[in-house]
Order: sequence, then structure tokens, then C-alpha cells
Amino acid sequence: MHFCQEKKMGKALWFCLVFTCLLIPLAVADWNILKQQKHDGLKISLKNYCESWRMNVELHNIRDFQVVPEECIEYIGKYVKSTQYKVDSQRATEECLVYLSTSCNLKKDGMDAWIFDVDDTLLSTVPYFKNNLYGGRKLNVTSLEEWMSKGNAPALDHSLKLYNELKSRGVQIILVTARKEHLRLATIDNLVKVGYYGWTKIVFRDPADELVSVQKYKSDVRRLIMNDGYRIWGIVGDQYSSIEGIPSPKRAFKLPNPMYYVA
Repeated sequence: MHFCQEKKMGKALWFCLVFTCLLIPLAVADWNILKQQKHDGLKISLKNYCESWRMNVELHNIRDFQVVPEECIEYIGKYVKSTQYKVDSQRATEECLVYLSTSCNLKKDGMDAWIFDVDDTLLSTVPYFKNNLYGGRKLNVTSLEEWMSKGNAPALDHSLKLYNELKSRGVQIILVTARKEHLRLATIDNLVKVGYYGWTKIVFRDPADELVSVQKYKSDVRRLIMNDGYRIWGIVGDQYSSIEGIPSPKRAFKLPNPMYYVA
């Protein structure tokens, strides 16, 4: 009798464990963003979630992220290779020209200036990040600099068009990059190779500047430029650290970049 009770209890326990194991994956699947779910009454898909994540990066609500969320790697990869990415970039550069034509009282005395960042503003690092999960893998600075030193980054077409238009209007082009000084020759060769030339000056980050944030470094460079008498009508960059800080330009324009964050 005692043996039969133990046998029945054993069977019951076994069925309970099996049932629990079956339920756990279902519960996880219902929670996982990879499956459609409802949150606060909204039916959310993976695309909705990743698009919202990307938008909030651009709005600067999401900051200091080290990697793209794993579930959004494929989405971000598709975005930076998409027509939408090109259209978003084009819209930003066209707004630069609207502003230049309607709100800038250019003196045309050689002191009207515009500042450009380099990476993912003039030159694209998408080919590098393609092999690094489009930001889904933590950035390896040594690896990135090795890639930069080869000088094969392609131009961002809409930025090149804006660059040439500004130059044709007599605006002095100043490039301020967070790339280190040892990359100067490779970077200049790369820029010229893809069509950028005729800038007034290009500033690289020397060893003394590596101890401060990118934002402070670029703000300090702007102060020196303005102290030289230049009027900075605008800045274009893909990171807020390139366009924020004091002294500020009259206008700043941000290009899309959901792959990485630089403070």
C-alpha cells in the first residue's frame, strides 16, 4: 500500500515537472520582444521596439549605451544600409542648406565658417561595423583604428554634396575629428580620395586631449576657432558630443547614427 502511494506521488511529481517545463518556454516566449506582445494596451512587435529604440537614441533620450540591444542588431544593420537611412541623412543636409540660404548673413570676408565631424559625418564606418554586428559587439578601439588606417572609408554622398555647396559659397570648412593625431595622414588621404578637399583646417585629437571627454575636446577646439575670429554658422555631426557644449554654434545639425555612442 505504502509502495503504491509513493508510486502515485512519483508519477504526479513527474507530470508536474513536465507541465512546468512546458509552461516556462511559453511564458518566456510571451514576454520576449521577439514575439508580439501587449504592453499598456499596445501590441508591440520587434520592429516597433527597435524603431522606438533607434528614435530615442536620435532624440538623446538613450545615452551611454555600449552595444546595440541584441534583439535589434538585425534591424539596425538593415537601417544603416537602407534607403531610409539615406533619406534621413539627405533631409538633415538639405535643412543645412535651407538654413544657410535663409538665416545666414554671410560676410564673405574669409571668416564665415562651418564645422564638420569626420566619422559617420563625412566618412562612413558602416563597412567596419558590418563585421562587428552593427554595434552589437562592444567597440574595440584598436581594431577600429587599424581599419581607419587603411583609408578605405567611403564618403557619405549627401554630406559630400553639402560640403561642396558650402565651399562654393565661400564658407571656410573646418574639420574637427576625435581621431587621434597618428591617423592624420591616413585620414587626409582617405578624405581626398573620396572627394573632400579644400578645407581651411583639420584638427585631430592629440595625446593631451585624450584624457578629457570628446565633448570638452571639441568645445575647446571651437573656442580656439572663434578666438581666431571665425564665425561658426553651423556644425554637422553624428554624435551629440560633436555639436553640444560651449561655445555653441549658431545652429547644429545631427546626422543619424544608431550604431554607437560617444560622450
